[in-house]
Amino acid sequence: MTTLELKHVNYSIDDRTILKDLNLKLASGDWVTVVGPSGTGKSTLLKIIAGLQDATDGDVVLDDTSTLTMPIGTVRQQISYATQSAQLFGETVRDNLDFPFLVRQETVNEVTQRDGLVKMGLPENYLDKAVSELSGGERQRIGVLRNLLFPPKVLLLDEISTGLDSETKTAIWQAIHALHDRENNIVLSVTHDEQEIAEAQTVLTLHEGEGVLTHE
Repeated sequence: MTTLELKHVNYSIDDRTILKDLNLKLASGDWVTVVGPSGTGKSTLLKIIAGLQDATDGDVVLDDTSTLTMPIGTVRQQISYATQSAQLFGETVRDNLDFPFLVRQETVNEVTQRDGLVKMGLPENYLDKAVSELSGGERQRIGVLRNLLFPPKVLLLDEISTGLDSETKTAIWQAIHALHDRENNIVLSVTHDEQEIAEAQTVLTLHEGEGVLTHE
């Protein structure tokens, strides 16, 4: 079983407290929807968990080991962070979907890549499509798929469906929910989407630096 624990996490900037003594303990299968007004630290929280932002103090513990003591490469492989604007690189979709294999020194599995494209509602021959020719929704699907090819223990989603059409939203969420059901991983999802919030079973509300966890 995977466990993720936040211990007395604080974050301040320019004498302003963003997160104050935040404590949270999650385990395999947990899905937490993170909500709160703009500027309350939702994205900052995910970045701290992902190792992309240092907390002012406190600790993030994955499977009883502080992420501060882990090689950053190990953290990135076990905790995956997806944002609302996927940053693609290289010339083709293949360049982006090869990357997760290459950083793990694994043989590229084209069958897995093509299967992932189909699950995202994209043609399997998109591997050689130029990144410059992708629509915004297609770029987001590729960005999310890149995070799912090697299922992480913890998946962090930072408003990934903001501004997307309903078809793209549906394709992305179906793929994520299927992975969650199969892998029983931990998911934290930041959103302002009223439907996503209404369907959430566990909600972490951030307000004035503090977090309140509620179960529907």
